[in-house]
Order: sequence, then C-alpha cells, then structure tokens
Amino acid sequence: MLDNITFGQFIDTHSVLHRLDPRIKIILLIAIIVFIFLAGNFASLGLIASFCIALLITSKIPVKMYLKNLKVILPIVIFTAIINTFYVSTGTVLLDWWIFKITADGIMRAVFMSSRVILLILISSALTYTTTPNDLTDAIERLLSPLKFIGLGNLVHMLAMMITIALRFIPTLLEETGKIMNAQKARGASFTEGKLMEKIKALIPILVPLLISSIRRAYELAEAMECRCYNGGEGRSRMKQLRLCKRDFCAISICVLVCTATVILNIFF
Repeated sequence: MLDNITFGQFIDTHSVLHRLDPRIKIILLIAIIVFIFLAGNFASLGLIASFCIALLITSKIPVKMYLKNLKVILPIVIFTAIINTFYVSTGTVLLDWWIFKITADGIMRAVFMSSRVILLILISSALTYTTTPNDLTDAIERLLSPLKFIGLGNLVHMLAMMITIALRFIPTLLEETGKIMNAQKARGASFTEGKLMEKIKALIPILVPLLISSIRRAYELAEAMECRCYNGGEGRSRMKQLRLCKRDFCAISICVLVCTATVILNIFF
C-alpha cells in the first residue's frame, strides 16, 4: 500500500504546467478547490472537472501516478458515497428494505460528493508533481510576504520552510517504512493476519524504529543547516528570482473564465 502513495514527489516532464510560476500554481489550486465546493450542480462541477482534467493532461504526468493517489483514498470515497446515498431520502425510491432506503436523488448526491473528493486529490497531486520543494518554499514565502509589514517576516520564512521540509520527507518516510516492514516480514512478522487489535499490535515494531529514524534524520538536517550558517530568512538572497511572464497571465485568465462560467452555471442551471 505504501508504494501507492506518491504525494510529495516531483516529476519533471518539462510541461507548460511545470514552467508556470509556483505562486500562480498555488493561487490557481486555491481557486479551483474553492470552486469545486461552490459548484452546486453537475453542469458547473462538470466544467470544473473538465478544467482539472485538462490541467492533468497538460502536466504530462503518467496517469498511473494519479491513480495511485486515488487508490489510497478509495475507502474515503466509498464511505462518502455510502453516507450520502442513505442521507438523502427524496426522489424516486429504488430500494426500501428495513431501515435502508435508497433513492435516485441519494445516488446522484453520492456521485456528486465523491466526484468532489476525487477532483480535490487529483488537482492537489498535480501541484506537488509539477513543483519542486524549493519553488514551493519561495512561492509560499512570497505570497505571505505582506505579513512582514507587521513584524512577521521571519515567521513567514520559517513556516514556508517547515511546509517544504514536511513535503520533502513524505516520500523518504514512506520508503523507510517500507524497508522496516520488509525487515519485519523477513523475521516472520505478519501485518495482514489476525484480529484488529492483533494488527494494531503488529505495527508497534514498525513505529518504534521509524520514530528513532525520524529523530535521527531531524538531527542530521539540523546539523547540516547549522553548518551552512542557516539562521532564518533575514538577510538571505535567492539564486532564482520569480517573475511572471505571458503564460502565467494566460493561466490566470483561463482560470478566471472557468470560475466565472461556473458561477453562471450555478445560477441558470
């Protein structure tokens, strides 16, 4: 299952989406997520979904990478669909047995809400697949730079650094977990057999070495940063300067058009 988690990885395919300014990509992501939840009918959600699919195709990332992330959240999608199926009781009754009642409106609601969750995961994955951790750090810090006028400039840099380090070490921790699980399996451990409590107890031999390994990596990272005289964002310069270009303004214009069309579809459909 750990092999299916690819969130936090950067895959360079030299696509147009890769070359967009990271600040623009973060703004577009926030706008798309907001309008995914503002979409009130299938027409508006379909427009947002089409836009998201176009972005995924533009990224040139293999489809299997996105499907791996969807496979991980599949239980959440199924749970969301089941809850919404039985929550809505209006419309044509398709099944009425004991306390369970399934209607056409309930099924439509389940599909609608599940589609929202799937789109949210897909478009969030596209950001990490097409943006390096360093670019994410610079983008977050630049977007929050107005806070420096109230004396929070260094705090903004530290926040951006923590987010980037967390994203960077997600694949590393997953790889370390896989190695520990394989080592335990070689010693006869089983993580799939037995009752629920037995499965939980079987995870203890994994959590302890993983915690120790994480602490060791944290110390090594702290020492490396200290050896390079890292003392926060104050007085630091950047080798790569972020500048907007024509493709960034085109991306903003397309996103504004899609969001405007979504509002119109919500009103008239």
